Formats: sequence, structure tokens, C-alpha cells
Amino acid sequence: MHMTREEFLAWPRKAITLLGMSGIGKTTLANRLPRSRWFHYSGDYRIGTKYLEEPILDNIKRQAMKVDFLRKLLLNDSIYIASNISVHNLEPIATFLGKVGRPELGGLPLQEFRRRQELHRDAELHAMCDVAEFIDKAHEIYGYDHFLNDAGGSICEIDDPAMWRVLADHTLILYLRADAAMEEQLVHRSISDPKPLYYNQTFFERKLVEYLQREGLSAAEQIDPDRFMRWIFPELLKHRRPLYQHYADRFGYTIDARELERISDETGFLELVASAIDRKGRKP
Repeated sequence: MHMTREEFLAWPRKAITLLGMSGIGKTTLANRLPRSRWFHYSGDYRIGTKYLEEPILDNIKRQAMKVDFLRKLLLNDSIYIASNISVHNLEPIATFLGKVGRPELGGLPLQEFRRRQELHRDAELHAMCDVAEFIDKAHEIYGYDHFLNDAGGSICEIDDPAMWRVLADHTLILYLRADAAMEEQLVHRSISDPKPLYYNQTFFERKLVEYLQREGLSAAEQIDPDRFMRWIFPELLKHRRPLYQHYADRFGYTIDARELERISDETGFLELVASAIDRKGRKP
């Protein structure tokens, strides 16, 4: 959605989609806005509680069935299993996605890894297409004035025109662009604690071949999962950077994520967005 600075500030029911890598500050920003006025829609939360709920639970149950004590209790319905997903605890999604590589190191076989990646892609697409419905529900049912769509870091990988049209028609798209120092921090974080991620299929397959050749391996099942994650993450940053910018240039606006450090309240955030609209409007 494109508008002038004045139109944005006068917009009575603001709806904003945040783009950017996970860890760049999207959720932190959401927590600085008044909870009484802003509905925080987490794409990852919607994925985990709606579209991947059953696969996540099935994955947990498969692991539980390997433990004799738990197996007996599950088979006679003495216990049940549920995932405790929240906006601040998305670990069940990461656990389901998993890492490709040696099973004795916690890795998944390549075909199973690909299957879960595809499930996540479909779930993320549907979660973003739900945004328009949730904007109305947040206002009509709960009385929220404004709506913040905290999109997952992998949204830039979803090349679906219908999904982007939903977001562009119903929200102002704002890309939080990381500088070199922030990207370096993300890389260091991934080295110390490699997290499962979603990858664009073409990107992943290309990098998998490159990594196998680099390490002298003949199959994905020989990969050390964490070592591969540490290697691929900087490549993923470089891959996603132009994708984020492409969608921001086409549908929305860009701010430097570093600017969020000086934002402490709603007024400051709205002024920052208005300034981004001004900058884009002044470009020849």
C-alpha cells in the first residue's frame, strides 16, 4: 500500500507488515507499541498453531513413542501431548523443521527435510493470506485500532503474487534493513546457536551441492547438521538481502533497522514510518 505522509498519519486504522530477518527487531518493536491499541499478528505463531499444528504434534509423538515409558501411556490414553507455542516461544516450529544431515547428530534424511520445508512454505503462504481477515477480526471482535503483521524472516522466499497482493492491498509494507554490523551479529548468533530455518528450494539445492563438493561428501546424510547451518547462514543473508529490497521497492518502504534503537513509543514509530514515506516520495 502506497500513500503520502499525510495520508499515513491520518489513517484511522493503520495496518503495517514488517519485513526483515529473524532477530532484526520486529518482535521487539511490536512490544514497544501500546498493546491496547495494536493487534500483534505473528506469522510464525499462526503457522505453528494453525497450519503446522498437526505435523508438529505428530513429530513430537513419534519421538515420545521411542521411549517405552511414554509409549505405554500414549497407547492407553493416559497422557496427551500438546505444544506450548507462543509469540515468544516458537521452538516447536524450529524442532519440526529440523536440520539436514547425520541422524546420530540429530539430522534429518534429505527427503524428509525437503518434505518439512515444503509444508512450512505452504503454511507461511496461508498465514500471510489470512492477514486481511485478521485485520477485520482484530477490530470488530477485539476493538483494536491498529494492526501489526510481524512476518517471518522467510517471507521474502515466497514468490506468490496473490499473497503479496493481499499484503500490499491491506497493509503498508515496511522493510527493516540491517546494516553490516547487525548482519554480523546475526551471523555470530547463528554460529553460537544454529537454528533450523526455511530455505527457498532452488537456493537450498544449489548450496547443498556446493557444500557437499566443498566437504568431499557424497550424500546429505553425511553432513554434520550444525556445521552446515553455520556455513549456510551467511549465504542465506546475502541471498535474502536483495529479495527484501525488491518487495520493499515494489510494494512498500524501507527504514534502517538501526533507527529502531531510538524508538521508544508509538509516536516515534509513526514518525519514522512517515519519514520513510517522505524519502521514497522524493526519489526521482
